[in-house]
Amino acid sequence: MRTGWLFWLFATNVSAQAPAAPPPVPADVSPLYVVTYVELKPTAAKDGASILKSWRDAQRKAEGNLRAEIVQHTTRPGQFVVIAAWKNKAAFDAHGEDGKAFRDKLNDLRNAPTDDRFHNALSVGPLESSRGAVHVVTHVDVIPPRREDAVAALKILGDATRAAEGNARYEVVQQTNRPNHFTVVETWRSRQAYDVNSMSQHQREFRDKLAQMTGALYDERLYQGLD
Repeated sequence: MRTGWLFWLFATNVSAQAPAAPPPVPADVSPLYVVTYVELKPTAAKDGASILKSWRDAQRKAEGNLRAEIVQHTTRPGQFVVIAAWKNKAAFDAHGEDGKAFRDKLNDLRNAPTDDRFHNALSVGPLESSRGAVHVVTHVDVIPPRREDAVAALKILGDATRAAEGNARYEVVQQTNRPNHFTVVETWRSRQAYDVNSMSQHQREFRDKLAQMTGALYDERLYQGLD
């Protein structure tokens, strides 16, 4: 009897502590920004890059695709990000069968599962692809009670950074099923322009605000574009 009671107590505690599953991605978000993280074996980076380029080209031809780009980590060659935008979730889903063949090929080379993040626009510019010397993808996570404060701070940051010299793109998008999580996508025409902006007053003010509401480390990663 005691063993059964302990098992019930343990199961109850585990159930109570387990995080709730996020809600599904809304179907009517338009445009839908999709950021897909791909982590391959470092030794498979070259073969993986070739597969990813083919997948990017297939996405660009798909109905409802608004943009598809691939970037590769500057110091960890096995890490890539697919930066895409779709008319809506239905358009993304319709490409699923075509994309599965590429995902299956990547699965043989991977270090970790492919990670899709779905977003709505928060502070963005034109959707056109942009070329640059430096690409940056940053994940921003804040505690849920400070979500609206983070939204306000990110919008101010977005406006200021898009006006910075040397900036080719600065997008802030918000996860559709975890609205206290955000992704920032940047393109800079030179590393110098990126460095100058990183020391700007608007960046410092944002980071000071973020320090009071962040739920995880500020995850900023630098990439190079794949043509």
